[in-house]
Amino acid sequence: MISKKILLESHPCFSEGAHGRYGRLHLPVAPMCNVQCRYCVKKFDCANESRPAITSRLLSEEEAVGRVETLIERKTNLSVVGIAGPGDSLFNEATLPVCKEISSRFPELILCISTNGLLLADRIDAVKEAGISSITITINAVTADAAAQIYSWVNYEGRKLTGIEGAALLLEKQYEGLKAAVSQGYAVKVNTVLMPGINDGEVPLIAHIAAIYGAEIMNVMPLIPQGGFSHIRKPGHREIVEMRAACAEYLPQMGHCVQCRSDACGLIGEDVDVELEMLMAGLGVDYDAVVS
Repeated sequence: MISKKILLESHPCFSEGAHGRYGRLHLPVAPMCNVQCRYCVKKFDCANESRPAITSRLLSEEEAVGRVETLIERKTNLSVVGIAGPGDSLFNEATLPVCKEISSRFPELILCISTNGLLLADRIDAVKEAGISSITITINAVTADAAAQIYSWVNYEGRKLTGIEGAALLLEKQYEGLKAAVSQGYAVKVNTVLMPGINDGEVPLIAHIAAIYGAEIMNVMPLIPQGGFSHIRKPGHREIVEMRAACAEYLPQMGHCVQCRSDACGLIGEDVDVELEMLMAGLGVDYDAVVS
């Protein structure tokens, strides 16, 4: 497990100074999800959209580790390997074995996972054993009333819960997971999707509670109107800036997020086509020479 000091200096999500120097790689090995967000639409074969829950294709465990190995051999500026879907990282059995193998073979890399938090407290010991160094939890509400508007259902221990019951359980497990992760020494980032008319009144309170529980940083992101929330407007740039300023009273804010794909590769905002990169590697061709 990488030290928190090194992580906060070289993880491009935690450090704005690092995001122009260090690359990250997302491995799409986690297709299934245990929570249905009304704003989430997953696509497993998409190359022309750039947003969360999107990947050109899913990877097997062997392909995922091989992708890391190839990029290391090609001396890319890779510092972070993350698993951010397209579903929930902890609801998929491939996540922790992949992390454990990468941690064993490439201990210099920062390993991170993104999760809705439902299973985080339950699996925190296994997460630590896998060599993961940082955790991102998406928390979108404080009250069950707001959460019930955001989530269609929650699947916990084989029970599919809806309405206030499912929302209340998810919130309980998210904040429990945040506390458990911090208590284990993890650097935790909280992601929050700003949804006008749904959770805008609760976002600063999320920041306040997350700060009390020990989160390191918060990332307020604009809603991408789609799925069940296709009718809700996307918040404007000024709204995001003002909300981040309100939340910054409690918790440092990430201002350089680009809402990455589940198979993102390269510098934040300067992604490379990872499938083309792998093809070029197989042919012994330099990617930069081809695309520059």
